Amino acid sequence: MLKLTNTLTGKKEILKPLKDRVVTIYTCGPTVYLESHIGNWRTFIFYDTLARTLKYLGYNVHNVLNITDVGHLTSDSDEGEDKIEREAKIERETAWEIAQKYTELFKTGLKILNIQEPWKMPRATDHIKQQIALIKVLEDKGAVYRIEGEGIYFDTSLVKDYGKLAKFDKDAQRAGARVDSNSHKKHHADFALWKFSPVGKQRDMEWDSPWGKGFPGWHIECSAMANEYLGPTLDIHAGGIDHIGTHHTNEIAQSETATGKPYAKIWLHAQFMQINNDKMAKSKGNWILLKNIQHLTDPMVFRLLVLSSHYATAQRFDIKTLKSFEPFLLKIYGFADRQYQLVQSKSLPEVKDLFDKALENFKSVLEDDLNTAKALAVMSNLIDDLDDLPLTVSDRKLLIASLDQFETVLGLRLLNRKDITSEIKKLLQKRNLTRKNGDYQKADQLRSKLLEKKIIIKDLPFESRWQRTSFN
Repeated sequence: MLKLTNTLTGKKEILKPLKDRVVTIYTCGPTVYLESHIGNWRTFIFYDTLARTLKYLGYNVHNVLNITDVGHLTSDSDEGEDKIEREAKIERETAWEIAQKYTELFKTGLKILNIQEPWKMPRATDHIKQQIALIKVLEDKGAVYRIEGEGIYFDTSLVKDYGKLAKFDKDAQRAGARVDSNSHKKHHADFALWKFSPVGKQRDMEWDSPWGKGFPGWHIECSAMANEYLGPTLDIHAGGIDHIGTHHTNEIAQSETATGKPYAKIWLHAQFMQINNDKMAKSKGNWILLKNIQHLTDPMVFRLLVLSSHYATAQRFDIKTLKSFEPFLLKIYGFADRQYQLVQSKSLPEVKDLFDKALENFKSVLEDDLNTAKALAVMSNLIDDLDDLPLTVSDRKLLIASLDQFETVLGLRLLNRKDITSEIKKLLQKRNLTRKNGDYQKADQLRSKLLEKKIIIKDLPFESRWQRTSFN
């Protein structure tokens, strides 16, 4: 049984889907005004691992990850410019062009990091009708009010448990409200559902509505798209920890007011990635892009780094720590790459026991709040136990099946690695032959030649095995 730590209750809870063997997940995706940084990618890798784990456990996963391509303003208090429109001015392109460019870059990043595309990946601009319809439901319930020249706002005073996710009292927060908060709001916590276009100015992205020409607020987008594809109540709602206080809090308020039903059974939040003891963020200017990682190492080293810590724990990033995971990944790849070298010998009874125990442990630690760090340790220990054993063809079938199960969840590209070149194959075959014939001097010369090509040799009593020393 899968247990997950629910932000709403602060407790580990057994996942009990609304529909048998079907799990619905909504994850807040990127706002496509700039490239996602590696702190963002940490969050998306975690939620990819969540979906992979659920599939591994036999669930049918309906996961939605949205693309925010309009309405995300520079201030959480519904002030400032739309981030995409602002970037369009800087880059001298239209907002539509900016959104399309960074959406495509995001999709490229998914492939680079071996993140499986979700069941649905809707764009906010394709769901304006659904957002307007949801606002009308809230209007019919008397939960909205109009501020002339600004927009249609949600009245948080009607929600008795507003702030239950973040565990704050909105009235107690009044003293700490920002100075730049909209003075026309009934309460500083009220938020925009629909923003009006500025008078006498045409935006790149604007639509007609029953209240006037304008564009949707950031929060209403997610509620509308979640309801469109997954229904009024989600099994899991996921996102970064920075969404708890405003975005997710407001999603809950508007969704539960509109439907009268719980918005999500379980809330999951990934902690920040930190750099120099501070959270990585575009607003702080301390962000690192995926392409910077690609210049340094294989992207799977970064994925391995992310999996090495628990999603609910802040993760520090520096280049030295990133590079320190290269030997671990090379060890895993070397083990997977060498399987064609298996020798014919008598099968060892304990081998199957090793596989069975490893897979049992792997499943167990994943079911305990997705403990990927322990899952990596299970895989690493199995490799250590098997690496010096002479495996048969039947053993190999068990091994590949086990690696396939590890790969299903971890997504480290264990079984589709590029094969070694024909030149290196010939050198390995030649060395094996010279060693078998007792020509150890020639074998040592060939070992040195292989090392020049970044292949290291390990001689065992029954065979010689190789492993890459770098990703280049």
